[in-house]
Amino acid sequence: MDHRITIAGAGSIGCFVGGLAALGGNRVTLLGRPTLVDTVATKGLTLTSFEGCSEAISSSDVAVTADPQAAFADASLILVTVKSGQTEEMGRLIATHAPETAVVVSLQNGLDNAARLRAVLPGRRIHAGMVSFNVLGRGDGVFHRGTSGPVVIEDVGGECPLFVAPHLDLVCHPRMDEVLAGKLLYNLNNALNALSGLTLAEQLADRRWRKLFAAAQDEALAVFRAEGLAPWSMSKIPVTRMPRMLRLPNFLFRQVAKRGVRIDRTARSSMWEDLERRRPTEIGDLQGAIIRRGEKLGIATPVNRVIADAIRAAEQAGAGSPGLSPDVLLSRVS
Repeated sequence: MDHRITIAGAGSIGCFVGGLAALGGNRVTLLGRPTLVDTVATKGLTLTSFEGCSEAISSSDVAVTADPQAAFADASLILVTVKSGQTEEMGRLIATHAPETAVVVSLQNGLDNAARLRAVLPGRRIHAGMVSFNVLGRGDGVFHRGTSGPVVIEDVGGECPLFVAPHLDLVCHPRMDEVLAGKLLYNLNNALNALSGLTLAEQLADRRWRKLFAAAQDEALAVFRAEGLAPWSMSKIPVTRMPRMLRLPNFLFRQVAKRGVRIDRTARSSMWEDLERRRPTEIGDLQGAIIRRGEKLGIATPVNRVIADAIRAAEQAGAGSPGLSPDVLLSRVS
């Protein structure tokens, strides 16, 4: 079924998913900042991937606007892709301008954005969702996918709003709490990558960074176990075994990692991009979520606290990635 899709907050993920949805025959409108509107209106979109695909979407094949009234007027499917801190604001815009029949899907990082949208949009059809891969903007309307993985959308009572989009693996899942917990375990590396200033491949090649990532995951897994939550695994490697894998010596890690998520040699985390562009990060909905839940359960989360504090310091400095050594963070934990 073709949809009238509005991308609510068209950044890197939104432009990539929206552009592919347009290629699938859907009528797509991107709601974004004026700078994005100017770029897409003049240059269209170019979507590339580490897997080798390259697709050009002309400005005549995708609509783009900074006006929420125009963006939502006749939407049948709304994909919310704003940062977690903007969830309620976007929900209020949807409440004001979108048809009540429109289905809303949260494709955001964090654990509770669908619930936050439901609170702002009572009575509407809201689905949690998860984008497992990484996309970075390269300027001039070019967006590059740097890691592998599917888009997962919540099945609510047998309803799962899938749409046609080439090069996207879209799947349904009834337990999005488990899916989002699994994604968060991966996303705990976003901050470490941002602090390092390295590519993901360079950072993960260093066992010291991997030990920090593993320790952050250990704390999160302890929280999830106490909550009775079994995180979903995005790859052939069970996510509960990742801390052990991350601590392996380099030569063993390289062998085992081949079974996991595939990563472009040039990929970096979206949080690195946020620091470089002097934008607020989502640290409060990643490490911050584990810290808050740990506090309620009486579970210590010192590693995630150190990482969160370092990101907030980098945000306040406003100088991009601080290019820290892992030894600096390890010393703060100990």
